[in-house]
This record gives sequence, C-alpha cells and structure tokens, in this order.
Amino acid sequence: MNRLRTALATAAALGLAALAAAPAQAAAQPAFLAASQMPPSSTPWTATQVFPGVPENGGVLCAPYKIPAQNTRYREFSTELDTNGVQVTTVARTEADAVKLVDTLRKSLAGCGPLLERQNPGLHAVSAYHGKLAVEEGAWVYSLDTADPQVGNTDIHLFSVGRDGRTVTLVRWGQMGDLADAPLTGFKTTTKTAVNKLY
Repeated sequence: MNRLRTALATAAALGLAALAAAPAQAAAQPAFLAASQMPPSSTPWTATQVFPGVPENGGVLCAPYKIPAQNTRYREFSTELDTNGVQVTTVARTEADAVKLVDTLRKSLAGCGPLLERQNPGLHAVSAYHGKLAVEEGAWVYSLDTADPQVGNTDIHLFSVGRDGRTVTLVRWGQMGDLADAPLTGFKTTTKTAVNKLY
C-alpha cells in the first residue's frame, strides 16, 4: 500500500510539473506581428498563420539561405494592392550565435543592391541604411530600391533586423514604387513593435 501511495504521489507530482511547464513552454515561443501592426496602407493588411521553418527560396530577398530553418518560424502579410511583407524569427543556440546571425544579415542587406546588379545585368539596385533603433538589443533598418528599365518596373523594399537575447527577427515590407513612396517612419514603428513583442 505504501508503494502504491508513493507511486500515485509521484505521478501526481509529475502531472502538476507538466501542467506548470506547459504555459512556460508556450510563453517561450516568440510572438509575431499582427496584420494591424504593419505600416499603414490604403487597404487592410491580412496575415497568414505562423509557419515553421523559413519562407520559400530559403528566406527573404537580400538574405536567402542566411537564416537557419531549425528553430525558425515565419508569417507572411499582404494587402489588396500587392503590398506584401514577411516576418521571420529564429531562436539561436546561444546569444553569441544570435549576434553573429544579426551581423550576417546586416551585411547581406547592406550589400544587396550591388549583388543584385551583378546577378542581373541591366538592373539598377540601390541599398541604403536607415539607422539603428533603440529597442531591446537593437534593430537596424535598410531599404532596397530597384528599377528594371527593360520591363519598366520599379520596386521598393524595407528591411529590419532586430534582436532580443538569443532571438533574432527579420521584417520585410515591399511594393511597387521607390523610396519616396515607402512608409519608412511607419516601418520603424513596426520594427520596434516586432522586437518588443518577441517576449
């Protein structure tokens, strides 16, 4: 009988520990932007569910295959006017690994324009840095302005990379047009929200 009581007590203790751990595990997952937290648009934003891994083609424009698929999730955003975006968030093994990933992504974003021009003769692409934001361990904002004279298309993309401890998040916004058409101030607000929401 004593053995039975001990076994029941142990099982109950394990059950309580599991219940206590469940909310903690759920809370440990970084949170994502809501559609309403993207920069203002003339038509409403919609957001997909949060998916595991990285988006198609290994990540995002300017940083393909830089973000590991393991411990990574993403959410995509869109409007009726072809304005689109994505947030990719990864939890690194250590804080040092997170710092290294941020450095890698920042170099990719800063050098994206010249790289695209080398890969696509005739394309005009300009990357620009728009400063560091004071949020958690920091966030950095970039833009990519492209023009293809052969097709007559111009596109503008805004990017940001932010970090909170071991967690790194990358946000991209894009549409047709140029930098003058981009909501740079609103995107910086979105970036701060994204980093603050992680935990």
